[in-house]
Amino acid sequence: MSQIPEVAKPLVALQPEHAFFVGIDSDGCVFDTMEIKHKECFIPNVINHWGLQSISKYAREAGEFVNLYSRWRGVNRWPALIKVFDLLSERAEVQRRGASIPAVPKIREFIASDLPKSNDSLSALVDDTGDPELTKALAWSLAVNATIADMVHGVAPFPYVREILDRMTESADAIVVSQTPVEALVREWQEHSIDGYVKVIAGQELGTKTEHLRYAAAGKYDRDKMLMIGDAPGDMRAAKANGALFYPINPGAEEASWERFHEESYDRFIAGTYGGAYEEALIAEFETYLPDVPPWKR
Repeated sequence: MSQIPEVAKPLVALQPEHAFFVGIDSDGCVFDTMEIKHKECFIPNVINHWGLQSISKYAREAGEFVNLYSRWRGVNRWPALIKVFDLLSERAEVQRRGASIPAVPKIREFIASDLPKSNDSLSALVDDTGDPELTKALAWSLAVNATIADMVHGVAPFPYVREILDRMTESADAIVVSQTPVEALVREWQEHSIDGYVKVIAGQELGTKTEHLRYAAAGKYDRDKMLMIGDAPGDMRAAKANGALFYPINPGAEEASWERFHEESYDRFIAGTYGGAYEEALIAEFETYLPDVPPWKR
């Protein structure tokens, strides 16, 4: 227990009220917020704070591919930022323009550390070290959050989400499992009056998605009665790392995915017929939506 972050204690303290457990991602899964957050909030701040104005076109393409249209979709903002820089560094058009892509060794060290990948952790590092690269990184991340708070509102849950959350209250314990800052998650779930359907809203400050599921559910529920719902490969990896089942929300086909879950898949989960060939077919379909090679390399 001593190794568990204090802020994650609500997950550890969760006690089952039902035999079934469901973890639910938020951005791009419950809310159609991925496009506006990345295209209007993350990427413009990347270009501005990291000096990529001369290659803004390519920075935008890389940011959209990593965060929206690839197998990296949904990854924590810090590994995503590094992936964008790495893709830009190896792109011929960027090299010919002589653009300087940040190497960011200190951010890479932060990612490789055992610290939670949150602004709070980074802020403590900045206080301890005064490192200029980490200071810039924190300024960028805070600017992203401020832009999101200013711009992203009025984005309702996908159709069928509220209906299935209401059904879940009768048979499953549900929590939010996300790498979005908790403040933003709480604001969005409260704005649409769906926060009462979940027992905990877990964001990046409470650990990784894998840790969220482990703290909240491991050893408390039978594995075939644990399910993670998400729109990104990281959601699936978190589920499998904890022996849980996974239900994919297909990017670009979210409404159809939620309708299928509401009309068919949740009933199979409760009936014990979800795992096996049925889940495997859904995952195979999901993986066709998220390539690992960017379009400029194809």
